[in-house]
Amino acid sequence: MRVPADEVYGILPHQVIGNSIKAPYEVRDGKPMLLRLPKLNFIDDKAGKPVGIQQHIGRRPIAAFGNSDGDFQMLEWTTSGPGARFGLYIHHDDADREYAYDRKSSIGRLDRGLDEAERRGWVVVSMKDDWKRVFAFDEADGGGPSSGNQKAGVK
Repeated sequence: MRVPADEVYGILPHQVIGNSIKAPYEVRDGKPMLLRLPKLNFIDDKAGKPVGIQQHIGRRPIAAFGNSDGDFQMLEWTTSGPGARFGLYIHHDDADREYAYDRKSSIGRLDRGLDEAERRGWVVVSMKDDWKRVFAFDEADGGGPSSGNQKAGVK
């Protein structure tokens, strides 16, 4: 994700937390190097998300945003901290304008998050019902990118 995140979303690589591989430091023939091993350091999914955030940021976030049960532990960890906290799920339920995945999806399943969001105080935003536009280039609202709304957004 680090490479395409900059091109697609404008997020710099050092601001992206993702899977990482083991890369030990060694000196070979007098030359220092980092070796890329075929072993994962951690997987940035489920319980790995809070671990990755802690390793890269060094503190519990005050807000977390997810779109599948793979983000559950991240929202749980974030919103269980002291003080004001915010957790939000984007519910991908609009197959006409974007991919829809839900409780029975083989990828990006959102099941437990939907069941527990209200009890935990997390906001669930429906892409189908709450978003006027999904992509900046989408002209579904009749205005297109020149309408002043350059980003996807909630009604």
